[in-house]
Amino acid sequence: MAQKPLRLLACGDVEGKFDVLFNRVRAIQKKSGNFDLLLCVGNFFGSTPDAEWEEYKTGIKKVPIQTYVLGANNQETVKCFQDADGCELAENITYLGRKGIFTGSSGLQIVYLSGTESLNEPVPGYSFSPKDVSSLRTMLCSTPQFKGVDILLTSPWPKYVGNFGNSSGEVDTRKCGSALVSSLATDLKPRYHFAALEKTYYERLPYRNHVVLQENAQHATRFIALANVGNPEKKKYLYAFSIVPMKLMDAAELVKQPPDVTENPYRKSGKEASTGKQIPAPEEEPACQFFFDLNEKQGRKRSSTGRDSKSSPHPKQPRKPPQPPGPCWFCLASPEVEKHLVVNIGTHCYLALAKGGLSDDHVLILPIGHYQSVVELSAEVVEEVEKYKVTLRRFFKSRGKRCVLFERNYKSHHLQLQVIPVPLSSCTTDDIKDAFITQAEQQQIELLEIPEHSDIKQIAQPGAAYFYVELDTGEKLFHRIKRNFPLQFGREVLASEAILNIPDRSDWRQCQVSKEEEEMLARRFRKDFEPFDFTLD
Repeated sequence: MAQKPLRLLACGDVEGKFDVLFNRVRAIQKKSGNFDLLLCVGNFFGSTPDAEWEEYKTGIKKVPIQTYVLGANNQETVKCFQDADGCELAENITYLGRKGIFTGSSGLQIVYLSGTESLNEPVPGYSFSPKDVSSLRTMLCSTPQFKGVDILLTSPWPKYVGNFGNSSGEVDTRKCGSALVSSLATDLKPRYHFAALEKTYYERLPYRNHVVLQENAQHATRFIALANVGNPEKKKYLYAFSIVPMKLMDAAELVKQPPDVTENPYRKSGKEASTGKQIPAPEEEPACQFFFDLNEKQGRKRSSTGRDSKSSPHPKQPRKPPQPPGPCWFCLASPEVEKHLVVNIGTHCYLALAKGGLSDDHVLILPIGHYQSVVELSAEVVEEVEKYKVTLRRFFKSRGKRCVLFERNYKSHHLQLQVIPVPLSSCTTDDIKDAFITQAEQQQIELLEIPEHSDIKQIAQPGAAYFYVELDTGEKLFHRIKRNFPLQFGREVLASEAILNIPDRSDWRQCQVSKEEEEMLARRFRKDFEPFDFTLD
């Protein structure tokens, strides 16, 4: 029998507005049924004494739910928390303590860290230090069976949490937040991480806790920052969610990756953060490629920082990407590249419209350096390929489409990851999957379904010929090419009546248009894609 999920509420800065909060909780429970716990992060008390609190403290007013709160974030409210190790503040309201682990009877594991970051000694009563973070890490991570925790509660945001993710609004996560909290989140791998203090709501896209192609899949983390209670802008301050404790979950279900999962935003935290040193943001690392400005002066080289390459008297020497044995149509440095088709450029990869595409928004994800297949990509290139996949899925979903990706590592010299959008109204993901399997059987192609979280690198060796399809659900179909293979197979399936119903477009050579029309389509795609462009962050 499946474990019944716990129903929890998380709340941002209460700041003494207890009636507003608890009346809201009552209304929610009346409408949706009772919740098990309320977790409060940020400033629970206001900076001045309040008669409102006395009514709850003395029991005149009742708290409708078991509530756990973090401690002080400023000197004014330190006096409200008498015992640093935690205590009951009022009936149904418990102060968790300065730091520690709370494990419920259900097995739910909550790690909490009260206060704001301080690197000074002695540490103020409303702050935490690198030693506090280190002790929490030691308590949990020293056991070989440690996989992560269910929930992490902190008041400050983790620094750099916005890296690789959706916009955090007015909060600049490269300057705001705690590097120590980033370090803690990196090591503890919480499934949910709640924070406050910035008076805004931000639900980051979930991020992965493993390195793709290098480590086994692990569960994803969801970071949610909550606004202050009763704020006039009506920003979200209360968050409802259901959770089954990690220890009770099936391993395969636990590590299932959400479709919009991103890279880990703290990939440079670790040791630097544990010592309190500033963590350089990933975006600020020196890039190892040149870019092309996508403006009227097409093809002008610029450095990865956006400055013209000739403007720096002492440019850093970039690490050279693999070099092709001869002319290549897809290496971005090559004169053979049709640069008017390039629509977006990252650090290691770029997007280009497909020449003779199945549709006007058929694009390719291509490495800037010379790599023949996905199997041969370096770790940093794989990261950016995954980022482009996630971003394109979001982009096409906003336009009522799902995207299908495929790669044919056969009679090709440079990786071309084809990304073809399919209208949601035309067919389901299962229809697409069935079409590939059916046509493969008709052509005596053995198309195998591989586990959703398996990497192609685990199945194919560098240099091996193969064809693979990735559906929008993350499902993959794989064929190891041993002899001949139809070069247009992927296009033929997607162009068939069962999917796009444009069978006359299965051969790209029959779909070419003039350079002027290609330039027009590229300009339109760039404009439409810009709101989703992570390279602008």
